[in-house]
Amino acid sequence: MAKKEVKKIVLAYSGGLDTSIILKWLKNEYGCEVVTFSADLGQGDELEPVREKAFKTGADKVYIDDLREEFVRDFVYPMFRANAIYEGSYLLGTSIARPLIAKRQMEIAKIEGCDAVSHGATGKGNDQVRFELAYYHFNPAITVVAPWREWKLNSRQALINYAKRNDIPIPITKKRPWSSDRNLLHISFEGGILEDTWLEPPENMFVLTKSPEKAPNKPQYIEIEFEKGNAVAVDGVRMTPAQLLAHLNTIGGEHGIGRVDLLENRSVGMKSRGVYETPGGTILREAHMAVEQITMDREVMHLRDSLIPRYAEMIYNGYWFAPEREMMQCMIDESQKTVNGVARLKLYKGHVRTVGRKSESDSLFNLDFATFEKDQVYNQADAEGFIKLNSLRLRIRSLMMANKNK
Repeated sequence: MAKKEVKKIVLAYSGGLDTSIILKWLKNEYGCEVVTFSADLGQGDELEPVREKAFKTGADKVYIDDLREEFVRDFVYPMFRANAIYEGSYLLGTSIARPLIAKRQMEIAKIEGCDAVSHGATGKGNDQVRFELAYYHFNPAITVVAPWREWKLNSRQALINYAKRNDIPIPITKKRPWSSDRNLLHISFEGGILEDTWLEPPENMFVLTKSPEKAPNKPQYIEIEFEKGNAVAVDGVRMTPAQLLAHLNTIGGEHGIGRVDLLENRSVGMKSRGVYETPGGTILREAHMAVEQITMDREVMHLRDSLIPRYAEMIYNGYWFAPEREMMQCMIDESQKTVNGVARLKLYKGHVRTVGRKSESDSLFNLDFATFEKDQVYNQADAEGFIKLNSLRLRIRSLMMANKNK
């Protein structure tokens, strides 16, 4: 394949193995200016060496932007209003970060006059799709350079060897034989020793959570307040979205909450193992569902719940900016107008459990109707006609079958 004509490119740069190699490779192979962009999505101290490393590896200009509040407010919170979860386990921590990174990358491309963008996603993975669908949403004519689909460095070991030849420091060693991706919502681990699907992940791999066996022997109770489906306070203290999620990460991590080991179906068709830590998100989803239980109409809830798998697939497969996701989001957000209240949760040794919920303004729980004690508002005899009507089709079917067998 002939190389594309590129004068200036902006690279989504993490400072990890793949993008460190790519930065040098772009300079060598394309001979173009390279602007690196790193998004601060809550990686902690991982970003501290990124600027210096990028310049040493050949970057002409470096952007490091703090997107933590935008990430939680405009991406994580809308997703959690939908209770999105992929294949029953994955809270989409990596999937939901890619649209924001791509959005800001395209903004920088416009500012810097770049005619191309690049990323470090492999040709086997989901991220190439997520990044590029977003790129084309913002600029259908943009040139995309995806090195994993062009070069012959087709394995992690080949990359490590390339980095050693070019004196590029790398984070993957024999002591950390896996790759990871971290943001405020989660940290993910894949590759290396995790490709043995029978092997239990080693305890020293985990970053955000204590082992449940070593978590406190005493449970902790917390209260999370919601307004229109968004968490706004923990134990009565109001926080920004990013502050609140970071706070729940700390609490949940202490109690070993949010570990997931999943063999998932990638969008390109293969299965892949991912191990995830999502302490704050696990707590947040449980709390959100608890407040919905007391404030959301039954049929609205059931309709919304029927859409969760499709909504989660859209995010997993990179369709955040697609019209169908935006349309579905409007419906979901309409359902959240009454989701106002407080959930009380019990955290203990890897588990989070709802133990109470209340809403001063929108509770649909009416003790006069629900009580098992004597009441004045509900005639239990009315249930007989309700049952007969709902059983009519079953009775008719039974009669037809009986007549057939005569």
